[in-house]
Amino acid sequence: MSFVSEEYPMYESTNLNHNSALQQTRKTKREETTIRGNGPQACKRPALGIITNNVGRVQPARAAKQATSSGRFNSNSENVPPSFDGCQKSNGFVFPGSSTDLGFTIHVDPIESRLGHSTNVNSQTENETSLLNPAVTALPRPPLTCLENVDIDLEPSPMVLDTSLTENQLHSQTDRETDRKDSIYEVSEYAEEIFQYLREAELRNRPKAGYMKKQPDITASMRCILVDWLVEVAEEYKLANETLYLAVSYIDRFLSHMSVLRAKLQLVGTASAFIAAKFEEIYPPELKEFVYITDDTYNSKQVLRMEHMILKVLSFDLAVPTINVFLPRYIKASDEGVDARLGDLTKYLAELSLQHFEFVKYLPSMVAASATCLARHTLHLHAWTPQLFHATTYQFEDIEDCVGELHHVFKEAPSFPQQAVRDKYKSQKYNNISLTTVREDVPTLCS
Repeated sequence: MSFVSEEYPMYESTNLNHNSALQQTRKTKREETTIRGNGPQACKRPALGIITNNVGRVQPARAAKQATSSGRFNSNSENVPPSFDGCQKSNGFVFPGSSTDLGFTIHVDPIESRLGHSTNVNSQTENETSLLNPAVTALPRPPLTCLENVDIDLEPSPMVLDTSLTENQLHSQTDRETDRKDSIYEVSEYAEEIFQYLREAELRNRPKAGYMKKQPDITASMRCILVDWLVEVAEEYKLANETLYLAVSYIDRFLSHMSVLRAKLQLVGTASAFIAAKFEEIYPPELKEFVYITDDTYNSKQVLRMEHMILKVLSFDLAVPTINVFLPRYIKASDEGVDARLGDLTKYLAELSLQHFEFVKYLPSMVAASATCLARHTLHLHAWTPQLFHATTYQFEDIEDCVGELHHVFKEAPSFPQQAVRDKYKSQKYNNISLTTVREDVPTLCS
């Protein structure tokens, strides 16, 4: 039955042509499969060794590497590996012996240039210039010249420091300041100017001498207990001595302007110590530590609010000179090398004065000078010398009253209820200096 040929002659012709084209397509695919091979590797890109022969790949114009006169880039394809003379190719990898063009060049200095004798500097400069961009070489700038051919102006610079100080001025007995890396206040070139500034600053930032009379609810003995407690806090957290002195200074300056209830006096001391630690210490204790030392009498919010109030009253003027700032200068001027205990005894006497309110009326520089004078007298040295007068600018008559009161405090220290300072300087670290026997006689100018 010829259903297709009789009724649908046109459809039959089309169907036969379609079957013939389909068979031809399948045959072509089988041939391609035979060439590629079977298995999972048949659809992947060729192996690394075959890539080197695929030089027919055409790169985009922006990515194609153009040939240069120096042969730095391959003009054929990025897939062509470097080759060397006398090399062989094996297993698709290029080994020495391939004749393929180089993809890069290796520059080797000639023997003459390595020896540094027979190389022509001018020809080398011309070769280097030829490699530069024409836009650079066309600039109207003279070529670089060797350093030895340039005339250097050796005239003295206007910024050279004045070194006109004589040898006698540098090593005079009245100017005993020497450089120390741990204190910026003892630099020889600026020692006098720094000292004058500190003397002026202590006048601007001194507390009122009789402020305790205007305090209705606190007394001098309460202040003494507070300072004694701060000494223990400073020892517990290993704070610097300057931190302690600054804290006491902030307390006295704040109480000179504000009346405080006795229930808030410890809060003032805690906030002052917190401010001083943040100002002076590299790693100050955290806020929670200062709350802890008050036995949770105050919380963090109260300490922060008191800190804000103190800073506002002090007008953020925190860099003020204290007794501890003047001590190094005075100790060096008093021939500390005569007795190793002199420095420790001076510091002990100065720290004793912090607890007692009667020393608020004296300037910090005067208290430091009095402590130095009394320490020398206790160790059977001359109480006051010309070197100390030059270092302090005080005559003995200027500090005589302060020395007398400090001598009384030093003599009565073993019987005081507050023993934090004495216990601190009783340790071997300070040569047990607080156990030193006190002389009965008061220092005089002739002693």
